[in-house]
Amino acid sequence: MSLCITVAGFLKENFELSRDGGARFFSGDVVTGLVRIRLHPLTAMKLVFAAIVPALALTSGLSAAAAPAPTSGAAAFFESKIRPALDKYCFECHATSGKIRGGLVLDSREGLLAGGDSGPVLVPGDPEASLLYEAIGWAEPDTRMPPKVKMPQAVIEDFRAWIAMGAPDPRVREAVTVKSGIDLEAGRRFWSFQPPVASAVPGAGEASWARTDIDRFVLAGLGAKGLHPVGDADPAALVRRLHFDLIGLPPGPEEVEAFVLAWKGDPERALAEKADALLASRHFGERWGRHWLDVARYADSSGKEVNVPFNHAWRYRDYVIDSFNEDKPFDRFLLEQIAGDLLPARTDAEFQENLIATGFLAVGTKGLNEPNTRQFHLDVADEQIDATFQAFQGLTVACARCHDHKTDPIPTTDYYALAGIFLSTETFYGTLPSLGNRRPTEALLLPIPDAEPIKTYSPREIAGLKERLASSEKEIAEARSAEVRQRLNGGKEMNNLVNLIRLRGQIDSIGTMLNGIDEQGRTKSFAMGVQDRAVPADTVVLIRGDLEKPAQQVPRGVPRVIQASAPAVPGGTSGRLQLARWMASADNPLTARVMVNRIWQGLFGKGIVTSPDNFGNTGQRPSHPGLLDHLALRFVENGWSVKAMIREMVLSRTYRLASTFDSSNHTVDPENTYLWRATPRRLDAEAVRDAMLVAGGGLNPERRVGSLVAVMGDSALQLRFNPDIVNQPDPHRSVYLPVIRDQLPEGMALFDAADPNMVSGVRESTNVPGQSLYLMNNPFVVRQAEEMAGRLGREAGSVRERFHRAFLICYGRPPTEQEIASCQTFFQQFIAGASRTMDLEKARALAFTTFCQGLFASAEFRFLN
Repeated sequence: MSLCITVAGFLKENFELSRDGGARFFSGDVVTGLVRIRLHPLTAMKLVFAAIVPALALTSGLSAAAAPAPTSGAAAFFESKIRPALDKYCFECHATSGKIRGGLVLDSREGLLAGGDSGPVLVPGDPEASLLYEAIGWAEPDTRMPPKVKMPQAVIEDFRAWIAMGAPDPRVREAVTVKSGIDLEAGRRFWSFQPPVASAVPGAGEASWARTDIDRFVLAGLGAKGLHPVGDADPAALVRRLHFDLIGLPPGPEEVEAFVLAWKGDPERALAEKADALLASRHFGERWGRHWLDVARYADSSGKEVNVPFNHAWRYRDYVIDSFNEDKPFDRFLLEQIAGDLLPARTDAEFQENLIATGFLAVGTKGLNEPNTRQFHLDVADEQIDATFQAFQGLTVACARCHDHKTDPIPTTDYYALAGIFLSTETFYGTLPSLGNRRPTEALLLPIPDAEPIKTYSPREIAGLKERLASSEKEIAEARSAEVRQRLNGGKEMNNLVNLIRLRGQIDSIGTMLNGIDEQGRTKSFAMGVQDRAVPADTVVLIRGDLEKPAQQVPRGVPRVIQASAPAVPGGTSGRLQLARWMASADNPLTARVMVNRIWQGLFGKGIVTSPDNFGNTGQRPSHPGLLDHLALRFVENGWSVKAMIREMVLSRTYRLASTFDSSNHTVDPENTYLWRATPRRLDAEAVRDAMLVAGGGLNPERRVGSLVAVMGDSALQLRFNPDIVNQPDPHRSVYLPVIRDQLPEGMALFDAADPNMVSGVRESTNVPGQSLYLMNNPFVVRQAEEMAGRLGREAGSVRERFHRAFLICYGRPPTEQEIASCQTFFQQFIAGASRTMDLEKARALAFTTFCQGLFASAEFRFLN
């Protein structure tokens, strides 16, 4: 079947032209009907090629080798007529030894068959349908090749004859087969590839101490090392710990007092009721959703060299928060993020949620200035493989891209089996073409409009946009005519080329804005996500990851070392749904272990496996292997409920331990690996900022609509160059702040927010001078201290009462008499000094502000004990 027939069939099956000249792309077959995505016809054709080209391009190594060898006469014709012409007219811009313009490589048979950014350039046997013949014949002004001097007509006729005879090309590489020396059977004996084992819960050593099976496992580990647990935390410290761990916000003074009172009556009931209340809070999803966003390498921009905004990434962020609040079963959560677009849906709302979930695969970093189309698609697939397997399996599978994994039983052929799945998947991230952004894509239009649109344009603004568009289109037509005249005269004016690029970007930007608003001027609903390509295909192994060194083709599949029933990939599908179901299976030995370990880390500071993204040979072994398996099995038994697992952990005696130092225990276990006490932990960046907002009484607890990047639209490019915009005051929780790669808000970067360029299962926790300087001088901190000082004046009477209230707000406990005395001494001395240069009232106000700022800067405010 010719490529033209394939494209025609794809168009007929997936597109319909609309009366306004657009096209509708049917994106998902759901029970309620078809979801339509409207595209410009040119964009539609680009998507057709984008859907087909990568699959064809990356199987070209095999298809070229499998094609019949040219006859001696055909080979001679190529060597005498075509190769010299390619060398003379084409290789300067389309050869691996030099530049690669438009992603097109012509110095190899594989590159010629693969085509470039505009799609396949050859339809063997049909010169008229071949872009190569059209270009060298100068049929269209915009695609003339070579651009300056036309080939002689005799050479053009040679190319026509060559294509008509089937484009025979004798440049055949010797077939290469990559073999692996990995012993998969031996690899399967590694602990993490073995199914979790339901071992007997250890017997009671100190039966009265243990409250749950978790405690019994921990107590057995302590006993084996000659360790003993310290006492329990006092109720005020415990409720502060519980609040920050479950919702990321401090308890209010009244909440502390109520819990302490309830604890005196019935500690077990008080703890259970408080845990249930926090788990039911809508703030729970903001806290635990942020944990997952670290793993999902969430960001509002593409990163790398170009770093353009992702205007629609926030929908994935909100999806994650909502999923944790709903206690969505983790196996379903996994399925939706990897293959939500392929899951059956009963309603448009369900389909929309599933589609947004696939933003997990779209929010990663992207090298949008990559000139080689095939290399770009390989890099995107590699990033998706890396994120997927670290997040859900705790494996560094991407290390097998260039060779067999050095330490884990993952052959490079297994990597390319996965690559076939992701290369058969089209990623939509919604960026505009611009200088440096060679790889723009559409975003996915959602079937349900936002109840509260991100932005609304007035009729006057819309008319202005249309006028600007018409003016720009007129300008670009004139500039193109000038460019053609210059080429015909053998010249090339750089200023005109720059002007063309500017106008093209301006037209795309305005056109996108107009296409993205409805009749009432409201912004339409778009999302980042993925869909299967029209022609899924297996791919070839690339020797050392080099595009120019293809080896054998491998069928799409999963790492064979994991003995959960390996799925068969049906023809005509990418295999993503089968991959997702395989990972979400209770038989997969890694999925449940990896997630319960992440939950444990979120509550105890570090995981049972302290390398949460690496359960392989170079990762750490579990400190309590029996407990890890016990929790993994419980997780699955309880319907993969994250909230149920958290509740079980926080109700344990282990969780409520004090952070009291014990020298004998510390000598044996200085890292507290065996949990003889609660490890003191610094609050993460979001919690530090949110706690200051709470203390000042200025936290807006509502969810922000969209994001700063979405509101700014494509002008969000300024965020890379104007830190003031990123750091502008925002009363919402920190999870809603913009996450611009390599340009995080100052407070987030200083206090070790997750690096969005990679999967971040564990954050750094530093204590550096820059943090102290920030707390001393940053306008945000000073403002919150001023707000807190005003709050104290409203909520307390005397100076002593204000000090008491301040400690409850910041530390969750009342001050000691000694602390009260120290505060009074500071207050008196500060006023005495300040009143020399200002009136007494201002001196008192500044004293309280400075006092509050001092509390913010203290270790006790920033740490959990």
